[in-house]
Amino acid sequence: METGSITTPFGRRSMTLGMLASQVMAGEIKPDQSVDKWKLFRALCEAKPLLGISDRALSVLNALLSFYPKNELAQENGLIVFPSNIQLSLRTHGMAEQTVRRHLAALVEAGLLLRKDSPNGKRYVRRDRAGEVNEAFGFSLAPLLARAEEIERLAAEVMAERLHVQRLRERITLCRRDIAKLIEAAVEEDVQGDWQRLYLEFRDLVEGLPRSPTTAQLELLLDELTALRAEILKQLEIRMKSAKQRGNAGYIERHIQNSNTESTSELEPSFETKQGATPEQDNGRGVVTLEEGRGEIAHPSRQEVRQGRRPGARDDAGGLKSFPLGLVLQACPEILAYGANGEIRSWRDLMAAAVTVRSMLGVSPSAYEEAANAMGPENAATVMACILERGGHINSAGGYLRDLTRRSEKGEFAIGPMLMALLRANAPAGRKAG
Repeated sequence: METGSITTPFGRRSMTLGMLASQVMAGEIKPDQSVDKWKLFRALCEAKPLLGISDRALSVLNALLSFYPKNELAQENGLIVFPSNIQLSLRTHGMAEQTVRRHLAALVEAGLLLRKDSPNGKRYVRRDRAGEVNEAFGFSLAPLLARAEEIERLAAEVMAERLHVQRLRERITLCRRDIAKLIEAAVEEDVQGDWQRLYLEFRDLVEGLPRSPTTAQLELLLDELTALRAEILKQLEIRMKSAKQRGNAGYIERHIQNSNTESTSELEPSFETKQGATPEQDNGRGVVTLEEGRGEIAHPSRQEVRQGRRPGARDDAGGLKSFPLGLVLQACPEILAYGANGEIRSWRDLMAAAVTVRSMLGVSPSAYEEAANAMGPENAATVMACILERGGHINSAGGYLRDLTRRSEKGEFAIGPMLMALLRANAPAGRKAG
């Protein structure tokens, strides 16, 4: 049994006010107070972040609890355990004795254990003639019993915080899905709007989240995504009301038609390009800028992803869609090095660079000619730029191009997903450079 007196540590270990407070608290345990030691230990494991203890320290505490003979921690059963460091090392699966001593000190510092040292610092027990424990020296588990309610409350707080974070993540996932699908719906229904800016802003928010975010960072992200979703919904509602007032079932944005069937360079919408590419800005030649042709966007719809279409794309040879030149250069910046003076200003420049790349990659003239006939010359040049961009992942450029040509003739190939993947890979670097 315990004497209830204040004890100081043996040897060089100093006494602290924290130890004194723990001993005073242990002396205030009610006579009938008890708690299941393993239930309390599980609560300790939950409350570990708030108590400032490590998992290794909990392993040592688990070993100490295993030396307590009863399942219920109670004053009447005695609260002192006195295993040697060797026995503790064995029950902590071979933990070094020095490590055991360090974690024992951490448990005492955290106020979860009390040292009741003998005059010579050894741990032992004195028993009476009946075999009952008369006096024991070792570690007292009294602080655990005294702080049982506090530990359970801290464990409940940690579990509530975990549930809160889980719900935050669920709401963020739903919000991300809503934003992506609303933008896709807007594109699919040909709704005017700066969807490219909204999509890039959406990606910036998502990619800016750390790998292990705090609760505050998750809450901030949810607020920003909610605001972005509200902005998208507001724009869609405005367009819906406008379309309803005009009596149109679906809003058809302004269409830009190219009368020159041999080249589309003069009416290609201007997108921001990466380093080395020069945006077309001469409106005297019929070039449409992003502000003038606000219907041009960068985020694809579900249907466009399935069919390989891109916002602002036009029907060309082979049933495929051609894409804005600036967008192709953003997705495939390596093709710029093969243009005249390191620049590509028109589709003619891109097609000339594609011929150079074809020769460099060992693609036969017949394979490229078949691709141009099946896809159209501009799309064939776009595919060659994509193959160059992914050159490190393609063993045979010629065989790959012939396979894409066969799939294009069957209607099974779409350029859109290929460009989207490359655009996502190069967009962050492009935004930092810009």
